[in-house]
Amino acid sequence: MNRGPGSVANAPLVRPARLRPGARIAVVAPSGPVPPERLEAGLDILRGWELEPVVMPHVLDEHPRFGYLGGEDAARARDLQEAWCDPSVSAVMCARGGYGAQRMVDLVDWAAMRAAGPKVFIGYSDVTALHEAFAVRTGLSTLHGPMAATATFLKDTRTQESLRATLFEPESVRRLGLGTARPLVPGRASGVTLGGCVSLLAADLGTPHARPSARGGLLLVEDVGEEPYRLDRILTQLLRSGWLAGVAGIALGSWEECGPYEEVRALLLDRLGVLGVPVVEELGFGHSATALTIPLGIPAVLDAADEAALTLDVPALQ
Repeated sequence: MNRGPGSVANAPLVRPARLRPGARIAVVAPSGPVPPERLEAGLDILRGWELEPVVMPHVLDEHPRFGYLGGEDAARARDLQEAWCDPSVSAVMCARGGYGAQRMVDLVDWAAMRAAGPKVFIGYSDVTALHEAFAVRTGLSTLHGPMAATATFLKDTRTQESLRATLFEPESVRRLGLGTARPLVPGRASGVTLGGCVSLLAADLGTPHARPSARGGLLLVEDVGEEPYRLDRILTQLLRSGWLAGVAGIALGSWEECGPYEEVRALLLDRLGVLGVPVVEELGFGHSATALTIPLGIPAVLDAADEAALTLDVPALQ
Protein backbone atom coordinates (compact mmCIF):
# COMPACT_ATOMS: atom_id res chain seq x y z
CA MET A 1 0.00 0.00 0.00
CA ASN A 2 1.33 3.44 -0.92
CA ARG A 3 2.67 5.61 1.87
CA GLY A 4 4.06 8.47 -0.17
CA PRO A 5 3.89 12.21 0.53
CA GLY A 6 0.80 13.24 2.45
CA SER A 7 -0.55 9.71 2.86
CA VAL A 8 -0.95 10.02 6.63
CA ALA A 9 -4.13 11.90 7.49
CA ASN A 10 -2.69 13.68 10.54
CA ALA A 11 0.33 15.12 8.69
CA PRO A 12 -0.09 18.76 7.59
CA LEU A 13 0.53 19.27 3.88
CA VAL A 14 2.53 21.98 2.10
CA ARG A 15 0.53 25.17 1.63
CA PRO A 16 0.81 27.15 -1.61
CA ALA A 17 1.17 30.93 -1.72
CA ARG A 18 -1.84 33.24 -1.74
CA LEU A 19 -2.76 34.94 -4.99
CA ARG A 20 -2.02 38.54 -5.92
CA PRO A 21 -3.82 40.75 -8.45
CA GLY A 22 -2.66 39.86 -11.94
CA ALA A 23 -1.99 36.20 -11.12
CA ARG A 24 -2.72 33.67 -13.88
CA ILE A 25 -5.30 31.01 -13.00
CA ALA A 26 -5.65 28.05 -15.38
CA VAL A 27 -9.06 26.44 -15.87
CA VAL A 28 -9.21 22.68 -16.55
CA ALA A 29 -12.03 20.17 -17.09
CA PRO A 30 -10.94 16.84 -15.58
CA SER A 31 -14.42 15.31 -15.45
CA GLY A 32 -17.64 16.15 -17.29
CA PRO A 33 -18.43 18.37 -20.30
CA VAL A 34 -18.55 22.12 -19.70
CA PRO A 35 -21.36 24.46 -20.89
CA PRO A 36 -19.57 27.29 -22.75
CA GLU A 37 -21.91 30.03 -21.55
CA ARG A 38 -21.41 29.07 -17.91
CA LEU A 39 -17.68 28.92 -18.37
CA GLU A 40 -17.58 32.43 -19.82
CA ALA A 41 -19.65 33.76 -16.92
CA GLY A 42 -17.24 32.17 -14.44
CA LEU A 43 -14.24 33.62 -16.25
CA ASP A 44 -15.81 37.07 -15.95
CA ILE A 45 -15.99 36.66 -12.17
CA LEU A 46 -12.31 35.72 -12.05
CA ARG A 47 -11.40 38.70 -14.23
CA GLY A 48 -13.36 40.89 -11.83
CA TRP A 49 -10.97 39.73 -9.10
CA GLU A 50 -8.06 40.99 -11.25
CA LEU A 51 -6.98 37.45 -12.11
CA GLU A 52 -5.96 36.37 -15.59
CA PRO A 53 -7.85 33.19 -16.55
CA VAL A 54 -6.09 30.75 -18.88
CA VAL A 55 -8.51 28.26 -20.44
CA MET A 56 -6.68 25.06 -21.26
CA PRO A 57 -7.07 23.66 -24.81
CA HIS A 58 -9.45 20.77 -24.06
CA VAL A 59 -11.81 22.41 -21.54
CA LEU A 60 -14.73 22.50 -24.00
CA ASP A 61 -14.05 19.10 -25.57
CA GLU A 62 -16.71 16.39 -25.62
CA HIS A 63 -15.85 12.71 -25.57
CA PRO A 64 -16.65 11.09 -28.94
CA ARG A 65 -18.49 8.14 -27.39
CA PHE A 66 -19.41 8.93 -23.79
CA GLY A 67 -21.38 12.13 -23.39
CA TYR A 68 -20.77 12.30 -19.64
CA LEU A 69 -17.05 12.92 -20.20
CA GLY A 70 -15.47 16.24 -21.18
CA GLY A 71 -13.07 14.96 -23.82
CA GLU A 72 -10.63 12.08 -24.05
CA ASP A 73 -9.01 10.91 -20.80
CA ALA A 74 -5.47 11.62 -22.04
CA ALA A 75 -6.42 15.14 -23.15
CA ARG A 76 -7.99 15.99 -19.79
CA ALA A 77 -4.92 14.67 -17.99
CA ARG A 78 -2.60 16.59 -20.29
CA ASP A 79 -4.45 19.85 -19.64
CA LEU A 80 -4.05 19.44 -15.89
CA GLN A 81 -0.38 18.54 -16.07
CA GLU A 82 0.53 21.29 -18.51
CA ALA A 83 -1.36 23.89 -16.49
CA TRP A 84 0.31 22.81 -13.26
CA CYS A 85 3.79 22.65 -14.73
CA ASP A 86 3.52 26.08 -16.38
CA PRO A 87 5.68 28.35 -14.18
CA SER A 88 3.59 31.39 -15.10
CA VAL A 89 0.42 29.82 -13.59
CA SER A 90 -0.25 30.38 -9.88
CA ALA A 91 -3.51 28.44 -9.52
CA VAL A 92 -5.55 25.76 -11.26
CA MET A 93 -9.34 25.78 -11.01
CA CYS A 94 -11.65 23.05 -12.25
CA ALA A 95 -14.54 24.06 -14.48
CA ARG A 96 -16.99 21.46 -13.16
CA GLY A 97 -17.30 18.00 -11.66
CA GLY A 98 -19.59 15.24 -12.88
CA TYR A 99 -17.63 12.07 -13.60
CA GLY A 100 -14.28 11.27 -15.14
CA ALA A 101 -11.45 12.26 -12.79
CA GLN A 102 -10.87 8.63 -11.82
CA ARG A 103 -10.30 7.77 -15.48
CA MET A 104 -7.53 10.33 -15.93
CA VAL A 105 -5.87 10.57 -12.52
CA ASP A 106 -3.35 7.80 -13.25
CA LEU A 107 -2.44 9.33 -16.63
CA VAL A 108 -0.90 12.36 -14.92
CA ASP A 109 2.85 12.42 -14.23
CA TRP A 110 2.64 13.08 -10.50
CA ALA A 111 6.41 13.20 -10.09
CA ALA A 112 6.48 16.11 -12.55
CA MET A 113 3.58 17.74 -10.72
CA ARG A 114 5.39 17.44 -7.41
CA ALA A 115 8.57 18.88 -8.93
CA ALA A 116 6.63 21.89 -10.26
CA GLY A 117 6.04 22.93 -6.66
CA PRO A 118 3.00 24.08 -4.70
CA LYS A 119 0.17 25.95 -6.42
CA VAL A 120 -3.45 26.56 -5.57
CA PHE A 121 -5.83 23.82 -6.74
CA ILE A 122 -9.61 24.33 -6.51
CA GLY A 123 -12.56 22.02 -7.06
CA TYR A 124 -15.04 19.65 -5.43
CA SER A 125 -17.45 16.82 -6.25
CA ASP A 126 -15.78 14.34 -8.64
CA VAL A 127 -12.59 16.35 -8.19
CA THR A 128 -12.26 14.56 -4.82
CA ALA A 129 -10.19 11.96 -6.69
CA LEU A 130 -7.68 14.69 -7.56
CA HIS A 131 -7.66 16.17 -4.06
CA GLU A 132 -6.63 12.75 -2.78
CA ALA A 133 -3.98 12.41 -5.49
CA PHE A 134 -2.48 15.80 -4.66
CA ALA A 135 -2.37 14.89 -0.97
CA VAL A 136 -0.93 11.39 -1.34
CA ARG A 137 1.29 11.79 -4.39
CA THR A 138 2.58 15.34 -3.98
CA GLY A 139 2.10 16.22 -0.30
CA LEU A 140 0.30 19.46 -1.24
CA SER A 141 -2.78 20.99 0.34
CA THR A 142 -5.73 21.92 -1.89
CA LEU A 143 -9.00 23.86 -1.71
CA HIS A 144 -12.38 22.13 -1.66
CA GLY A 145 -14.18 25.00 -3.32
CA PRO A 146 -16.48 26.14 -6.11
CA MET A 147 -15.72 25.59 -9.78
CA ALA A 148 -15.73 28.11 -12.59
CA ALA A 149 -18.75 26.85 -14.56
CA THR A 150 -21.03 25.74 -11.72
CA ALA A 151 -24.30 27.44 -10.84
CA THR A 152 -23.39 28.02 -7.19
CA PHE A 153 -20.25 29.93 -8.13
CA LEU A 154 -22.10 31.99 -10.73
CA LYS A 155 -25.13 32.88 -8.60
CA ASP A 156 -24.23 32.88 -4.90
CA THR A 157 -22.28 35.88 -3.63
CA ARG A 158 -21.33 34.25 -0.32
CA THR A 159 -19.83 31.30 -2.20
CA GLN A 160 -17.86 33.71 -4.36
CA GLU A 161 -16.66 35.75 -1.39
CA SER A 162 -15.55 32.67 0.54
CA LEU A 163 -13.29 31.66 -2.34
CA ARG A 164 -12.07 35.19 -3.07
CA ALA A 165 -11.14 35.78 0.57
CA THR A 166 -9.39 32.41 0.79
CA LEU A 167 -7.33 33.17 -2.30
CA PHE A 168 -6.33 36.76 -1.45
CA GLU A 169 -6.85 37.20 2.32
CA PRO A 170 -6.67 33.69 3.81
CA GLU A 171 -6.10 34.92 7.35
CA SER A 172 -9.62 36.45 7.24
CA VAL A 173 -11.34 33.06 6.83
CA ARG A 174 -9.88 30.92 9.59
CA ARG A 175 -13.27 30.12 11.17
CA LEU A 176 -15.52 28.16 8.81
CA GLY A 177 -19.19 27.27 9.11
CA LEU A 178 -22.61 28.58 8.16
CA GLY A 179 -25.40 29.33 10.59
CA THR A 180 -26.93 25.95 9.77
CA ALA A 181 -24.04 24.09 11.44
CA ARG A 182 -24.87 22.19 14.62
CA PRO A 183 -23.50 19.23 16.59
CA LEU A 184 -24.64 15.78 15.57
CA VAL A 185 -22.29 14.10 18.05
CA PRO A 186 -20.95 16.58 20.66
CA GLY A 187 -17.28 17.14 21.40
CA ARG A 188 -14.09 18.78 20.13
CA ALA A 189 -11.28 17.34 18.04
CA SER A 190 -8.12 18.48 16.33
CA GLY A 191 -6.44 17.08 13.24
CA VAL A 192 -5.65 17.75 9.61
CA THR A 193 -8.53 18.24 7.18
CA LEU A 194 -9.25 15.77 4.38
CA GLY A 195 -12.26 14.60 2.44
CA GLY A 196 -14.75 15.49 -0.27
CA CYS A 197 -17.49 13.40 -1.88
CA VAL A 198 -17.86 10.32 0.29
CA SER A 199 -18.67 8.12 -2.72
CA LEU A 200 -15.36 9.08 -4.35
CA LEU A 201 -13.45 8.35 -1.15
CA ALA A 202 -15.00 4.89 -1.05
CA ALA A 203 -14.25 4.36 -4.75
CA ASP A 204 -10.57 5.09 -4.07
CA LEU A 205 -10.25 2.13 -1.69
CA GLY A 206 -8.01 -0.61 -3.01
CA THR A 207 -6.37 1.47 -5.70
CA PRO A 208 -2.54 1.59 -5.73
CA HIS A 209 -2.21 5.15 -4.44
CA ALA A 210 -5.12 5.30 -2.01
CA ARG A 211 -4.67 7.03 1.33
CA PRO A 212 -4.20 4.22 3.90
CA SER A 213 -6.81 5.62 6.28
CA ALA A 214 -8.33 8.75 7.77
CA ARG A 215 -6.65 8.03 11.12
CA GLY A 216 -5.94 11.21 13.07
CA GLY A 217 -7.66 13.45 10.52
CA LEU A 218 -10.70 15.69 10.47
CA LEU A 219 -12.86 14.18 7.77
CA LEU A 220 -15.16 16.48 5.77
CA VAL A 221 -17.70 14.62 3.66
CA GLU A 222 -20.78 15.35 1.56
CA ASP A 223 -22.40 14.00 -1.59
CA VAL A 224 -25.16 14.47 -4.15
CA GLY A 225 -27.71 12.15 -5.74
CA GLU A 226 -26.99 9.16 -3.49
CA GLU A 227 -30.16 7.65 -2.02
CA PRO A 228 -30.02 6.65 1.67
CA TYR A 229 -29.44 2.97 0.95
CA ARG A 230 -26.50 3.85 -1.30
CA LEU A 231 -25.05 6.18 1.34
CA ASP A 232 -25.48 3.32 3.81
CA ARG A 233 -23.49 1.04 1.51
CA ILE A 234 -20.75 3.65 1.01
CA LEU A 235 -20.36 4.43 4.71
CA THR A 236 -20.54 0.77 5.67
CA GLN A 237 -17.76 -0.01 3.18
CA LEU A 238 -15.57 2.69 4.73
CA LEU A 239 -16.30 1.25 8.17
CA ARG A 240 -15.72 -2.39 7.19
CA SER A 241 -12.46 -1.58 5.43
CA GLY A 242 -11.08 0.09 8.55
CA TRP A 243 -10.53 3.33 6.65
CA LEU A 244 -12.45 5.32 9.26
CA ALA A 245 -10.71 3.75 12.25
CA GLY A 246 -9.02 6.40 14.37
CA VAL A 247 -10.52 9.41 12.59
CA ALA A 248 -10.43 12.36 15.00
CA GLY A 249 -13.66 14.11 14.00
CA ILE A 250 -16.12 14.50 11.14
CA ALA A 251 -17.77 17.52 9.53
CA LEU A 252 -20.73 16.98 7.23
CA GLY A 253 -21.68 19.15 4.29
CA SER A 254 -24.68 18.97 1.98
CA TRP A 255 -26.66 15.92 0.87
CA GLU A 256 -28.58 17.31 -2.08
CA GLU A 257 -30.90 14.85 -3.86
CA CYS A 258 -30.08 12.15 -1.30
CA GLY A 259 -33.62 11.90 0.07
CA PRO A 260 -35.42 13.57 2.99
CA TYR A 261 -32.78 15.09 5.23
CA GLU A 262 -34.18 13.58 8.43
CA GLU A 263 -33.76 10.13 6.89
CA VAL A 264 -30.23 10.97 5.75
CA ARG A 265 -29.45 12.45 9.16
CA ALA A 266 -30.60 9.29 10.94
CA LEU A 267 -28.39 7.22 8.66
CA LEU A 268 -25.35 9.45 9.24
CA LEU A 269 -25.85 9.21 13.00
CA ASP A 270 -26.27 5.43 12.78
CA ARG A 271 -23.14 4.84 10.67
CA LEU A 272 -20.84 7.55 12.05
CA GLY A 273 -22.03 7.75 15.64
CA VAL A 274 -20.45 4.35 16.36
CA LEU A 275 -17.01 5.93 15.88
CA GLY A 276 -17.38 7.88 19.12
CA VAL A 277 -15.89 11.10 17.69
CA PRO A 278 -17.31 14.63 17.38
CA VAL A 279 -19.52 15.20 14.35
CA VAL A 280 -20.83 18.53 13.05
CA GLU A 281 -23.67 18.52 10.53
CA GLU A 282 -24.60 21.07 7.86
CA LEU A 283 -21.28 22.92 8.05
CA GLY A 284 -21.94 24.53 4.67
CA PHE A 285 -19.80 23.00 1.93
CA GLY A 286 -20.35 20.85 -1.14
CA HIS A 287 -23.41 20.68 -3.38
CA SER A 288 -25.37 23.38 -1.54
CA ALA A 289 -26.83 26.78 -2.31
CA THR A 290 -23.88 28.32 -0.46
CA ALA A 291 -20.61 26.40 -0.58
CA LEU A 292 -17.79 27.57 1.65
CA THR A 293 -14.22 27.02 0.50
CA ILE A 294 -12.62 24.46 2.82
CA PRO A 295 -8.86 23.85 2.71
CA LEU A 296 -7.73 20.23 2.76
CA GLY A 297 -4.44 19.23 4.38
CA ILE A 298 -4.53 22.01 7.01
CA PRO A 299 -4.40 21.50 10.82
CA ALA A 300 -7.64 22.61 12.43
CA VAL A 301 -10.00 22.24 15.39
CA LEU A 302 -13.55 20.94 14.95
CA ASP A 303 -15.96 22.28 17.56
CA ALA A 304 -19.08 20.17 17.90
CA ALA A 305 -19.80 21.50 21.35
CA ASP A 306 -20.25 25.27 21.56
CA GLU A 307 -19.98 26.98 18.17
CA ALA A 308 -20.32 24.10 15.66
CA ALA A 309 -17.47 25.34 13.46
CA LEU A 310 -14.13 24.40 11.95
CA THR A 311 -11.24 26.69 12.92
CA LEU A 312 -7.99 26.50 11.00
CA ASP A 313 -4.75 26.59 12.97
CA VAL A 314 -3.07 28.44 10.10
CA PRO A 315 -4.40 30.27 7.02
CA ALA A 316 -5.16 28.06 4.03
CA LEU A 317 -2.49 29.79 1.92
CA GLN A 318 0.86 31.29 2.83
